[in-house]
Amino acid sequence: MAIRYAVGLPTVGQFGDVNFLTDLAVAAEQHGWDGVHVWDHVLFHDRDWPVTSATVAAAAIAARTSRVRIIMTMTLPRRQAQDVAQDAAAIGELSGGRLTLLTILGSMDEEFTEFGLDPSPRARGRALDERLERMGELWSQWNVPRPPIWCGGLWPHRAGLRRAARYDGAMPIFENQRLRNVDPGDFAAAAAYVRERATGEPDLVLEGATGPATAAAQVAPYAAAGLTWWVEALGWWRGDRPAAAARVTQGPPAA
Repeated sequence: MAIRYAVGLPTVGQFGDVNFLTDLAVAAEQHGWDGVHVWDHVLFHDRDWPVTSATVAAAAIAARTSRVRIIMTMTLPRRQAQDVAQDAAAIGELSGGRLTLLTILGSMDEEFTEFGLDPSPRARGRALDERLERMGELWSQWNVPRPPIWCGGLWPHRAGLRRAARYDGAMPIFENQRLRNVDPGDFAAAAAYVRERATGEPDLVLEGATGPATAAAQVAPYAAAGLTWWVEALGWWRGDRPAAAARVTQGPPAA
């Protein structure tokens, strides 16, 4: 399976600006990227940072692009199934079927506790499964095509990737991932775990950072382990907004 390349767009801090994110997505399409991936938060560790809506950003990107796949993260346990199902159906229609949902448990307890929700991993996992099932029922009732669904999971914990094997793709996450390159052996183990349990050919997704001159060599070990999507993670830890825009215009290895 050929590798495809997306740019990863935070929705917080200096990146918490839907107009800027949409402009980056348009530039990504123009410079050969295959997709754009948007985060999902309602608050962040630094409470002074702006936080913009993943669904609004995804809709704006859908309206201004024609080719790139839109990978919209949803912290599903803190959302209502009917709202996500409706928004996904609308963005799917607006984009001409270019939406993929990346469903996750969420990385911040505060996004649950501050809104009266149970932050425990067990409660979140149960809620995520219930919402995925309910969304499938609603799309069927509405006669709406189900978008591809990927699931995230912190490796070496298994639950998230077991869930992913029941759907269309997996995005394994690793400790301190933004501070170091993921060991290709760790990614290979996570990928094998998903493939052994999947009934079809799931997408296998990894987030990381490359330089334009070394991107192909950096991605190659993960490709050998079954990678199908590379997400070029952009954010404040790599530089400011102009630095992110510059990396987008440099294009992916396949461009």
